[in-house]
Amino acid sequence: MTSPSAADRPSSVLGLIGLTPIVELTRFDIGPCRLFAKLESQNPGGSIKDRVALSMIAAAERDGRLKPGGTIIEATAGNTGLGLAQVGLPKGYRLILIVPDKMSREKIQHLRALGADVRITRSDVGKGHPDYYQDRAEALAASIPGSFYVNQFANPANPLAHETTTGPEILSALDGDVDAVVVGVGSGGTLTGLGRFFRRASPKTRMVLADPLGSVLAPLINTGTLIEAGSWAVEGIGEDFVPPNADLSLVSAAYSIPDAESMATARDLLKREGILAGSSSGTLLAAALRYCREQTEPKRVVTLVCDTGAKYLSKVYDDAWIAEQGLATRAAYGDLRDLVVRSHREGGTITVSPEDTLLTAYKRMRGADVSQLPVVSDNRLVGLIDESDVLAAVGTKAQVRDHRFLSSVRDAMVTDLHTVDVHQPVASVLPLFDRGEVALVVDGADFLGLVTPVDFINHLRLTS
Repeated sequence: MTSPSAADRPSSVLGLIGLTPIVELTRFDIGPCRLFAKLESQNPGGSIKDRVALSMIAAAERDGRLKPGGTIIEATAGNTGLGLAQVGLPKGYRLILIVPDKMSREKIQHLRALGADVRITRSDVGKGHPDYYQDRAEALAASIPGSFYVNQFANPANPLAHETTTGPEILSALDGDVDAVVVGVGSGGTLTGLGRFFRRASPKTRMVLADPLGSVLAPLINTGTLIEAGSWAVEGIGEDFVPPNADLSLVSAAYSIPDAESMATARDLLKREGILAGSSSGTLLAAALRYCREQTEPKRVVTLVCDTGAKYLSKVYDDAWIAEQGLATRAAYGDLRDLVVRSHREGGTITVSPEDTLLTAYKRMRGADVSQLPVVSDNRLVGLIDESDVLAAVGTKAQVRDHRFLSSVRDAMVTDLHTVDVHQPVASVLPLFDRGEVALVVDGADFLGLVTPVDFINHLRLTS
C-alpha cells in the first residue's frame, strides 16, 4: 500500500470521516449467509456519529442557524457529542452537551478532554420530564441567544449523511449485492438514511432493526402496539418514543436483544474476530446472527460496528461490572459468595501490603476511586487502611509531609478487624453496616473480598 500523495492527503482530521472499511465475519455461526461488518469505529471520533455531526453542522452553517462564535447545544448518548466536538470546537463554536447519567466514564472524559461543556442529567425519566436529556437541551437552547439546538432526532441532515455517504459506500464495497442491512435506532438517522438509499439503489435490500430489550421500537414494529418502555444498559440505541427521524416503515424485520446477549456478543466479536466494539455493536451483531441463522438460502448481510469498544472498557469489558448489572450467569449460594463480586482470589480486589508506602496506598485509592483498601499478606487479611488513616499518618505539616508519605502502611493500618465467614447468610452483614463498617469476608484463613452497603443494595435489586 502506498501513502497518499500530497494532493490526496486530507488537510484536517475531518477529511478522514467516512470511507470506513468493511470486513467479512467468518468465525461465527451464520447459517447459509455471508456476514459483513462496516467498521464505523474507524472514523476519527471513533463512531458512526462523526458523519452526522459533519453533516448537521455544515447544514446549519449554510442556512444561517449557526453563526461564527455561536453555541452548539445537543442531547446525546455521547457519540454524537464527540462528533460535534470533533467538528465544531476547532471552528471556534462553544459546545454544551446534555448527557444521560448511564453513559460510560470514557465517553464523558473524552468529551471534556476535547473541551465540551458536559452536563449530566437523569436517565430514569422519560420525554416530557424537565430532566429528560432532550427536553433539558431544548430548554437550554431557548435560553441562550445565538445558540443552535442540533436536535439529531429531527434534523434532516442526520439521515441525509447516511443516504449520501454510508449507503453508497456499503453498496460499492459489496459490488452492488446486498440482501440485508442490520441497524439500530438511536436518533433514527442511520435506519432512515440507509433505508432511503437502498430503496432507491437496491430495492431487494431489506432493513433489519436491532433493538435493546426494553425499547419500544421492535415491539411496535412486530405487534403494532406502543408498549411502556423498560430499561436497558446498552448505550446509544433503543428509545422510549419514536424519533421523528426514524421511518419505521422501512423495516422488514425487528429483533429485541437482551442486554446480556448484547454484551456477550460484543465480547465474542473481540475474542473471535479481534474487533473491539461497543455495546450497541453487540446488539446489532446479535440481531444479524439471528437473522442469518433464520435464512433458508444464502444472503449477503451487512451490519455496523457503530463505535469502538475503547469507550466501554469500564463497562462491557469489565467482568465485575457485567456481574454487578446481573448480565452474567452466576451460581446462587444463599451466602456471602452472592455478594462478593470482585473476588480477591480472581484478582478483582484492589489491596495493599503492609510493606507498601502510604503514597502507594493513596495512589491506589485514587486510581480505583475507593476510600479504603484491605491490607493483605500471603492472601491473609492483616489490616484495613482508609483515607482518614492516611491523613492522620501524614499530618498537615509541610516540612514532614513528603517524608511521612514514605512511611509503611503497617504503621497506619487498623488491625482490629471484624471479619465474617463467607458461608454466613447474606443478612449477616447488616449489623456491620449499622456500625458504619464494611464486611470483610474470609474463607477460613484466606481473604475473599470486601462487601459494602452498595453491594448489598445491588444484590437486592437483582434478586427482588
